[in-house]
Amino acid sequence: MNTNKSLHIGELTAKLPLIQGGMGVGISLGGLAGAVAREGGIGIISAAQIGYREPDFDENPLQANLRAIHKELQKAREAAEGGIIGFNIMVAMKNYEMYVREAVNAGADLIISGAGLPTELPKYTEGSNTKIAPIVSTNKSANVILKYWDKKYNRIPDLLVIEGPKAGGHLGFTREQLDGYTEETYEAEVLAILSTVKKYEEKYNVKIPTALAGAMDMAEKISHAFSIGVDAVQVATPFVTTEECDADIRYKEAYVNAEKEDIRIVKSPVGMPGRAISNEFLRRVDAGEKIPHRCHQCLHKCNPAEIPYCITDALIHAAKGEVEEALLFCGADAYQADKINTVKEVISLLFPQ
Repeated sequence: MNTNKSLHIGELTAKLPLIQGGMGVGISLGGLAGAVAREGGIGIISAAQIGYREPDFDENPLQANLRAIHKELQKAREAAEGGIIGFNIMVAMKNYEMYVREAVNAGADLIISGAGLPTELPKYTEGSNTKIAPIVSTNKSANVILKYWDKKYNRIPDLLVIEGPKAGGHLGFTREQLDGYTEETYEAEVLAILSTVKKYEEKYNVKIPTALAGAMDMAEKISHAFSIGVDAVQVATPFVTTEECDADIRYKEAYVNAEKEDIRIVKSPVGMPGRAISNEFLRRVDAGEKIPHRCHQCLHKCNPAEIPYCITDALIHAAKGEVEEALLFCGADAYQADKINTVKEVISLLFPQ
């Protein structure tokens, strides 16, 4: 593998073609993002309910989250020693525009945005130095966002993240697509996306770097990703089981203790499929139990009166290590984790010298 390969996003240059995937709630905050950026990758803070540890979070989640954007970015900057730090901000979040603008005001280098198509992201970041990157999973979604930004804003993404069916957390596929894709058939989808990207590169006479995400957990897989034409990889799951990950040790140990048959597809309260580790919490949900909750104003498509549980509560339980009360989001190969490493050790395995 060419370990001298770097990643250029406009004037930003990462020493490694590695983006650490954003993981919420509270899994990738300033600690993990700063550690990855210090080693030459791009560290990504998840903005999803980022302020859950703020004392006024339950009473005023929006202000707590906006405040925490600044705190976590500062924490990451202090650890990163000049590295690149960005945010993952979901389109599905309530007050999406406010979160994007706050991340820009805080000085984020990059915003990666999925869980819906970030059609208005260029407007919310206009005039700033913050780079923007939509997440797409299919050539259809890539076509839609590239065409829309071209027509409405006369611009293209600074980076495009392609998230495959083996990724963790919420997934940009229907359940039928998840069942139908294999690694081989999805590779054809990636090649189609790269072909679409090339058309816009030619139109604007500029490079649009692409990053592939989803089960990028081995050096061989990363090498293969580069061989088909992407410029970088986005890696999340392997960084959960690191000392620097912001989650409680019990969440990390849930990955280490998981078996292959424990990884399953779930339906989140807002209807999107996701991937998680089976536990007592999911068994209660499967049995039809409705778990009491209050609304934390997280996702705009959520109807608190109809959902079986609050995804914010379930993910906060995960970050705090209350694993039997939690939704334990993970990638498809999370069961392969066998110990707690450091970020430096994980990167050395992914990008061997």
